[in-house]
Amino acid sequence: MKGKPASLAPINVINLRATSSSRGTRLVLDLDRQPEVTEQQAENPRRVIIALPNTSLSQTARAKATDGTVPPPFVVTQITPHAVAVSLLTTSFQTLNQFTLSDPPRLVIDVMPSLGQSPSPIEETQTTPPRADPVGTQPTQARAKSYTTIVIDPGHGGKDPGALGLRRTAEKDITLKVALRLKELLRKRPDVRVLMTRDRDVYLELEERAQFANSHGADLFVSIHVNSHPSRVVKGLEVYHFGEAKDQRALEVAARENGTPISSTGVGWEYLVADLLTTKKIEASLELAWNAKEAIVTQMNGRYDVTDHGVKTAPFYVLRFTSMPSILAEVAFISNPDEEALLRNPTFVNDVAQSLYQGILSFLGNNK
Repeated sequence: MKGKPASLAPINVINLRATSSSRGTRLVLDLDRQPEVTEQQAENPRRVIIALPNTSLSQTARAKATDGTVPPPFVVTQITPHAVAVSLLTTSFQTLNQFTLSDPPRLVIDVMPSLGQSPSPIEETQTTPPRADPVGTQPTQARAKSYTTIVIDPGHGGKDPGALGLRRTAEKDITLKVALRLKELLRKRPDVRVLMTRDRDVYLELEERAQFANSHGADLFVSIHVNSHPSRVVKGLEVYHFGEAKDQRALEVAARENGTPISSTGVGWEYLVADLLTTKKIEASLELAWNAKEAIVTQMNGRYDVTDHGVKTAPFYVLRFTSMPSILAEVAFISNPDEEALLRNPTFVNDVAQSLYQGILSFLGNNK
């Protein structure tokens, strides 16, 4: 059998380099030959995707994509076995300039900070050595942290009440109570920094929640919700991480929480490009979801009649556009009269928070 022609073999990303200065941030992809590059807006207009088809990350480049070498706002991912993409939130920069150079082959991406006037572009000439840093800039290095940053996201708020129970109990109020109690528990740990997307009854766009977690360098993102169903007899809990909905009801839950029609909630190729989830994030999100779900079932099964709907995947916006391991916990059905009564009980709210706390601790203990 004949080997694949060199021109058809995937382009190799040999190395990733980044430099920052007051003028902006530069990412350089060192390649083994000239690439084909496409720049596009993801379906969500707040994200730019620079895609390199027929391209693979080397082992070195894969490691640097996740070890802190690549600084915000860049996210580099092997989105398919033979395609690499660089993703950037459009709200994170004023201008973007990407170009290729030869001798040696490389892709250079410059972003300038959001200032009133665009700074001058950082110069890189054809003769720049493949691993030399531009004059006047310092290499971006990963910073060792002595703590874990956890962002708690109480669902809904303000003008958006979320789901409503028969007694007009609002989802937004329950999620805030659970979140505030969970924050109290986590704050007692010296190795944890805990932040909240909201700590009062205010309205936030979904994109603001994801951007808050990303901009604060969160290590974990926990979104708290309560469920609803047309049938009043349905009850129980389920925990989600990002992915394609495996059944109609999971898709309906995601559509309700996203505030979008079901027809525009599914995960297609454009979403896979836009998400740019690393394998590490996907695996960690699944593990976090299982730890949270198991803790709730274990901690509460003796005191309450817990129906376990398991761990599921669905295309929730806040899970799609957060860059760290993320879960969304639907802790009970507010549409069920018995569970609505429990959600109005401070003891139950505390028990839910305690269970989530134990699940987070289990995850952290397994990932030291």
